[in-house]
Amino acid sequence: MRFSFVFSEMGIAIKRNLSMVISVILVTFISLTFVGTAGLLQQQIGSMKTYWYDKAQVAIYLCTKTSPAEICPQGEASKDVQVTVTERLKSTTLAPYIDKYYFENHAQAYKTFQKEFKDNSVAKYVTPEQLNETFWVNLKDPNQAPIIIESFNGLSGVEEVKDQRTYLDQIFSILNIASLAALSIAALMLFSAVLLISTTIRLSAVMRRREIGIMRLVGASNFYIQLPFILEGVVAGVIGSLLAGGAILGIVQVFVQGFLAKQLPFTSFVGIPDALALLPLLVLAGGGLAAIAAAAAIRRYLRV
Repeated sequence: MRFSFVFSEMGIAIKRNLSMVISVILVTFISLTFVGTAGLLQQQIGSMKTYWYDKAQVAIYLCTKTSPAEICPQGEASKDVQVTVTERLKSTTLAPYIDKYYFENHAQAYKTFQKEFKDNSVAKYVTPEQLNETFWVNLKDPNQAPIIIESFNGLSGVEEVKDQRTYLDQIFSILNIASLAALSIAALMLFSAVLLISTTIRLSAVMRRREIGIMRLVGASNFYIQLPFILEGVVAGVIGSLLAGGAILGIVQVFVQGFLAKQLPFTSFVGIPDALALLPLLVLAGGGLAAIAAAAAIRRYLRV
């Protein structure tokens, strides 16, 4: 097989269909950028779950003067309630599940609230007495939070027992929806790319019908005739996937590491190594889909 001839034919086809090839590259680039972004987002979600779920606490909120009367009919929790909660946390029943715990009084809760909501006007109207005194409990295994919740739910003087992971679940649900949306858009764009590649190959075959006829007369095999068309699609797909990889590297470097990591230093984010690990998969996906689409088109629409 004369590969120089194959590559020459491929180059001629690309020049003839340059606008279509550029369209294929752009569609592949956009779709694989969405695919890569969704993949990195899933990695980020997994990393954040591992990081934050291990740090999630169970909060035991004591009653305040402003607590609902149906939950706290006795009003603000007394010192006896604090002693009772402390004794239960230290008991032989619960102690094996607890890594550590600490108590936050009104003044400490107010200080934390003012720090977290310093730019919010609501901070001006909140008083220390309105904020719950709270026992913050770190568990050895966060999945055992229901044991703590059941032990203190309904206890007189306790307004609510909350597993902080419920807040995290809401955040991760939103991130998962965003990831699925990106994958859905990517799937639609990839389907468009496949159709565009098929159309490009068919047009290229029509314009080169005479050359194909001559190749058949001299005994060229079907594969030898089809190979330039397949390579034409593969080149466009690979270029698009490389551009997508470059875009993802740029997003990670500029937006994730350059902005988010600095604004939110208390958590870990995906980095350049994660993006580089994704790059071969994007190239394989772009080139593979293009090859399959081109091969299917040439076999179906060319009589060789």
